Amino acid sequence: MWAIGGKAHGGLLLVLLARAGLARLNGDGAGNGSAPHEPLAIGAEFLRAPDRGPVELRTEVLKRGRTASVAAVRLLQDDRLMLTATVTAGRLPDEAPRWADLPELPAEPPAEAVDPAGQGLIPAKGLATACDVRVDPATIGFARGEQAPPVIRGWARPLGEDPDVLFALLAGDILPPSVFNVGGSLGWAPTVQLTALLRGHPAPGWLRCESRSVMVAGSWFDEDVTVLDSAGRLVCQARQIALSPLPEDSSR
Repeated sequence: MWAIGGKAHGGLLLVLLARAGLARLNGDGAGNGSAPHEPLAIGAEFLRAPDRGPVELRTEVLKRGRTASVAAVRLLQDDRLMLTATVTAGRLPDEAPRWADLPELPAEPPAEAVDPAGQGLIPAKGLATACDVRVDPATIGFARGEQAPPVIRGWARPLGEDPDVLFALLAGDILPPSVFNVGGSLGWAPTVQLTALLRGHPAPGWLRCESRSVMVAGSWFDEDVTVLDSAGRLVCQARQIALSPLPEDSSR
């Protein structure tokens, strides 16, 4: 399992919650041979940080609709509530967008792009066993001991397969925290609340990611992540509020 220190990776937990909600909505009561639900949005409250190990997932259908259905998901460990989420599901659009205002990001990482896990720039364990991540060296001033704007750009893809919509969700929390660029510790930056919107099925190839913070104040920072696929289409938007980096052995 991917982990930050001894704690499960937040993006991986988000995918786990989404899968559980979709399984419930696509299970008993889905009815009438309709197309399977696809994830449209997930909003998660990170109440506590789970350790690596078994967890229990409890799901409840809150609404079934023709356009959108909603499930609640609760993640427990040792009978203690750790995360809670709502998963909104329906059908992702296949049509080309009528309008979009998206960042300009190169379709593939350049030769000088950096592997953040391999160079110890993020304390994520197990990341390289499942996916390939690269970051634009021009956006990681913290790696050179410099302060810079809290904006980081990079690329991600799963190993041995094409990205799907759940990998696009994961990509919304896969880059080093943008707050690293404004100084302070480079440790664990615990997510407190994260909302992600899924906007389309990714095309094969690299996903392009840009994360940025609008304000870092006191113990808190925000982070917005935009994820584009290899065709330049928006596939995920993620926004979170998080705590500034803590030592790896800290807990909320």
